[in-house]
Amino acid sequence: MTSAEIVVVGSYNRDVSLSVERMPAPGETCLGLGRVESPGGKGSNQAIQAARCGAPTAMVAAIGHDAAGDEALALWSEAGVVTSGVARLAGQGTGMAVILVDARGENAIVVDSGANAHLAPEHVDAAATLIGGARLVVAQLETPVAATVRAFEIARAAGAATLLNAAPAPEAIDGALLALTDFLVVNEIEGKALSGHETAAAIGETLLGRVGKGVIVTLGAEGAMLFEHHRPPHRQSSSKVEVVDTTGAGDAFTGAFAARWIATGDAPAALAWGVAAGALACTAQGAAASYADRDRIAALAGA
Repeated sequence: MTSAEIVVVGSYNRDVSLSVERMPAPGETCLGLGRVESPGGKGSNQAIQAARCGAPTAMVAAIGHDAAGDEALALWSEAGVVTSGVARLAGQGTGMAVILVDARGENAIVVDSGANAHLAPEHVDAAATLIGGARLVVAQLETPVAATVRAFEIARAAGAATLLNAAPAPEAIDGALLALTDFLVVNEIEGKALSGHETAAAIGETLLGRVGKGVIVTLGAEGAMLFEHHRPPHRQSSSKVEVVDTTGAGDAFTGAFAARWIATGDAPAALAWGVAAGALACTAQGAAASYADRDRIAALAGA
């Protein structure tokens, strides 16, 4: 496969996850309860979840000429994710994230961007045929905005839809990027940073006027809300699950939402898939390793 319906422009990180009884205070040293090394990065996670939902998916990313970069390519190949848009950069290490996970399953994450920080518009231009052939182009904020803007420009020119997951939480966001965005996905922290509002309703209604199709505000264990032009807000509750590790749950949501939306064109149905995928991702350790396939997601989503 040399084409894809979903193209994800984003990051790959090698994740090192450390289990702790509780988060350490500043200056405190805590002994870990265990370590898990696994693939991560918001872009990679979202691409893998979309592919596991059955969507033909590709990555546009930057990785290093190192063992972690080799692992990334092997991971994507196994998941069926097209890698013709992935650049390997000399002199840059593949991104890395260190994750602390406490006894409640909550996490704190520190990311060393590495090659992710050097994904540039010229790398996107090299993948223009791949991007222009997609139905949906997905991006996040772990890679430079200039590359994302260029990808969304190519998508818009080709008639493809765009989805921006505005994570990590930004202090501000490029107005040109939002103007090129059809769907905006934020959690409550990210939504507050962009809108200045506290509640999901106020966040969604405020940001809806700045994007083309819709705003999704994810609410963790409470599910998510969808805001679309000329429709009332739609809320999707989450099923109760036994939480082991919340790492990557938001990425599972975005990947599954994207896959279901291109399959049906039905945003509320896609919201149900996103919420189900996010819940299932919390039931095992790690990010991509915890992601469910389309059958499990469909069963929990009721569709």
